[in-house]
Amino acid sequence: MAAPSPTDPHGRKLLGRLSLPERRYIADALRAETVGGVLLLVAAVAALIWANIPALADGYASVRDFHLGPGALGLNLSVQHWAADGLLAVFFFVAGIELKRELVAGDLREPKAAALPVIAALCGMAVPALVYALVNVLGDGSMDGWAVPTATDIAFALAVLAVIGTSLPSALRAFLLTLAVVDDLFAILIIAVFFTSEIRFPQLVGAFVGLALFWFLLRRNVRGWYVYVPLALVIWGLMYNSGVHATIAGVAMGLMLRCTRRDGEQHSPGEHIEHLVRPLSAGLAVPLFALFSAGVSLSDEALGQVFTRPETLGVVLGLVVGKAVGIFGGTWLAARFTRAELNPDLRWPDVFAVASLAGIGFTVSLLIGELAFDGDPLLTDEVKAAVLMGSLIAAVLAGVLLKLRDRKYRALTAAEELDEDQDGIPDIYEEHNPAYHLRMAEIHERKAAEHRRRAEEAAAAADPVATGSSTEAERPA
Repeated sequence: MAAPSPTDPHGRKLLGRLSLPERRYIADALRAETVGGVLLLVAAVAALIWANIPALADGYASVRDFHLGPGALGLNLSVQHWAADGLLAVFFFVAGIELKRELVAGDLREPKAAALPVIAALCGMAVPALVYALVNVLGDGSMDGWAVPTATDIAFALAVLAVIGTSLPSALRAFLLTLAVVDDLFAILIIAVFFTSEIRFPQLVGAFVGLALFWFLLRRNVRGWYVYVPLALVIWGLMYNSGVHATIAGVAMGLMLRCTRRDGEQHSPGEHIEHLVRPLSAGLAVPLFALFSAGVSLSDEALGQVFTRPETLGVVLGLVVGKAVGIFGGTWLAARFTRAELNPDLRWPDVFAVASLAGIGFTVSLLIGELAFDGDPLLTDEVKAAVLMGSLIAAVLAGVLLKLRDRKYRALTAAEELDEDQDGIPDIYEEHNPAYHLRMAEIHERKAAEHRRRAEEAAAAADPVATGSSTEAERPA
């Protein structure tokens, strides 16, 4: 049986059909992220309940602020810090692998294909930052939080899709995933550049030496988790003590993994490790971070501040308005100047709906909010409340827009998944394969023969009845 062509004539279109290997990878990745997103929602709701019930609020604060770890190594951290600096390093490690795979083995290895999500992601980060800046300039607020509304939380977005029960076509899901991955990369760069106040060079040099050793062992094909996990922990500890945010270590190690397959390999090392680590990231690391970061006060006064204080209003408008306008505008401009045609199965309102969904900026937005207002606990909590409110509004808006087109999405998804010849390859990918059409002809011929046989049986069964009716009619009274 001939394999389907890895490229598709529709692939040159804007948000066109994915190649089959890319579609399978996206489906596997999003399946894990969707489960993790539901756990993330549960953790966020649990944190809010835990922090806002008077009888439990003190217990939440005690657990969140409890310190543990070796002080001699500079790692006597609170539970909240372990979640933000330690567990999110796992999250960014997976993000690094995703980005590396997309750029060297995925559909984004072609510059023309990579341009769209990169342009859309950049516009989707720049416009929210501008919205925040405009609100705070006019309102005489602090500019420290300009980066808070720039991130997209793919797990939370997919959880929203799971809750509202809509089914996005694979091209839109891939667009959303790639946007989030590029977002994560630029968010890491923002954290490294703008939220590193003091650098300790001996520790930083030690971290880079560790990363060089990590790369060397990978290139020498040294195997064994017992080699890499201890080394990764040392690199993480040195990076944390250097003053650079420790999650940088995670994304750096992810980018070093080989994500191209060699002869005889079913999966590259990067894909294999991502498959192992993604459930840990989506199912444990991110939900635990949400549990110890999303527990903010939701009193009437706190919620009122969200829409009256310039810092918090800038975050809300940045997520809800800035993200949607930025991503939609970037996508439209990319299509306009590259003369690419939008996939005929989709409409521009579909792009706007996905852009609105990208306004859910939960995990990384909370992290940047903690870093931006580190010296002001009250404002930090208010900004977190603004992130929650902005993400909720974006989720509701996107849910309504997506539901309006849900019937069309379900029809497109059904067409993408149809496999009449049951060879494990969706029929839409075999339209140019002669062997597929011969198989389908044989299937239809068998069906036609079966229907002819049934027609003959039905006619034979009907003859005695017709004959009997005729005899009754001719019989004299």
